[in-house]
Amino acid sequence: MRRTRRRRSSSFAKAAELCLVAPQVIALRSLRMHDRREMQRMGTEKVQAYWESVNAMTLAASRYWWTAWTNPWSAAANATRILEQGLAPVHRRASANARRLSRMRKR
Repeated sequence: MRRTRRRRSSSFAKAAELCLVAPQVIALRSLRMHDRREMQRMGTEKVQAYWESVNAMTLAASRYWWTAWTNPWSAAANATRILEQGLAPVHRRASANARRLSRMRKR
């Protein structure tokens, strides 16, 4: 009997990396509280990441909507995929901010 390998989800890795990167970004931005432009950018990025996440999750949910009705056993897998889609924009922005802010500090 042929065994198929399950595709490993990167959601755990992204969540773990986000847990490490978010405090770093908070600390680096706290050091730059006097920089008004950075504070405005922080607020704008948070709102954009939120709406990108909501949009990605909505699109993923609409894609998997009928699958849950036709095959109830796939609902958990679909929920994981939806959460992965929602986590991606937040992870992408937090990682980019950590890289950008750490470069700025070294100058």
